[in-house]
Amino acid sequence: MQKIKLLLVDDEKDFLTVYARRFIRRNADITLASSGQEALQAIRDAEFDVVILDVLMPEMNGIETLRRIKAIKPDLPVIILTGHASSKAMIEGMDIGAFDFLIKPVGTDELYFRVLDAVRSRRQAQE
Repeated sequence: MQKIKLLLVDDEKDFLTVYARRFIRRNADITLASSGQEALQAIRDAEFDVVILDVLMPEMNGIETLRRIKAIKPDLPVIILTGHASSKAMIEGMDIGAFDFLIKPVGTDELYFRVLDAVRSRRQAQE
């Protein structure tokens, strides 16, 4: 299997560092963004297989970032993570087109399997 190109978006630098290491061990190619604006710039500059996106971020929250990602790359799977369960955010995110919505803390294996599901789903849709 070729490397999965993954964009991790979270304003918590510790989260980015820990999950980047864990996904690199699983042979993923990782790009980090600490804000919605950084994520949007990364998406304009490079191709990704999946985005993992936090909801609660300063300046531009994850839901608005998701909306803008989908305007740029409608078929790019986005997995939303949040530390605060909010049914409103979950419904809004899924309506906009999130691939999945997970509550932190998320185990690395569970998150990795969701990433693999997103990659498979996107590839099947492109065939």
